[in-house]
Amino acid sequence: MTVLKNDRFLRALARQPVDVTPVWMMRQAGRYLPEYRATREQAGSFMDLCRNAELACEVTLQPLERFDLDAAILFSDILTVPDAMGLGLYFETGEGPKFRKTVRTEAEVQALPELSVEQDLDYVMRAVSTIRRELNGRVPLIGFSGSPWTLATYMVEGGSSREFSHIKSMLYGQPDTLHQLLDKLAHAVTDYLNAQIRAGAQAVQIFDSWGGALSTPAYMEFSLRYMEQILHGLIREHEGRQVPVILFTKGGGQWLEAMASTGADALGLDWTTEMQEARARVGHRVALQGNFDPSALFATPAGIRAEAGRILDSFGMGSGHVFNLGHGINQHVPPEHAKALIDAVHELSARYHD
Repeated sequence: MTVLKNDRFLRALARQPVDVTPVWMMRQAGRYLPEYRATREQAGSFMDLCRNAELACEVTLQPLERFDLDAAILFSDILTVPDAMGLGLYFETGEGPKFRKTVRTEAEVQALPELSVEQDLDYVMRAVSTIRRELNGRVPLIGFSGSPWTLATYMVEGGSSREFSHIKSMLYGQPDTLHQLLDKLAHAVTDYLNAQIRAGAQAVQIFDSWGGALSTPAYMEFSLRYMEQILHGLIREHEGRQVPVILFTKGGGQWLEAMASTGADALGLDWTTEMQEARARVGHRVALQGNFDPSALFATPAGIRAEAGRILDSFGMGSGHVFNLGHGINQHVPPEHAKALIDAVHELSARYHD
């Protein structure tokens, strides 16, 4: 078991005392960093970068060399599971992820292979173990996956969507088929996250990027139900430590009470839900992560500092807050603005901790 030199992140997730509020950023390794762009060019493509353990480790560590972050997150993609199922994930410049094959019928759902994640996604486990070794206890390592609903959305639509016409047609017209797909994905994601934990991930996050597109009854039946299923199957203690789980549904602030009932250790918030409100509703049950609007990183450093202070004040005294963005960092943000945020969080948050 590696001795952690900085365990603020894990302590905050357990709602234990910390000296300052820990901070990390979704997509903290990515296109806003010139060194990342150079490494991706060296790799040849995004997926080639993901599949190269040494280069995936390099870009995971790049933001830690620039900023005083309290956690590292595995460099990978939320769509590795459907890619391993043979759907052919690819990326086009200036566009989001796409699949060469879609899944829209019961026959296509049934034809999806059962994954052996240790083999089919071995490159991810190699990256996790490599990053963990190179971190050498510097900060904890976060593993992650997309939620079943989010993965299914990409698989059925074939890529990103604004209207979700195909997946919602399946939801309302072929609900049994969609449940078959979601159940298959929930089992795969459970195995995938457990493999990451065994390889060295010390916390995991489930990204439900498209849960907010659902009505409340549909969210409970087709998204939250399967995330809860995953939670019940996860390794929750490894290497003598608890392995906390963070649920993040973008646009899900109205469902915090239900999310807190799943057994998750923390809930991620986007910028549409105030920390003070969220803490009053569920803060005695779970830690909270978020909720800085990524676009506020285009403000001046003074403006960034002011907004960070407002969010810290909204949460108030005590632990149980991991400072983060409400979604991933924009590729056009100047790196020095990210540094201004991280430094401001550490400096300003000391007053909220005994």
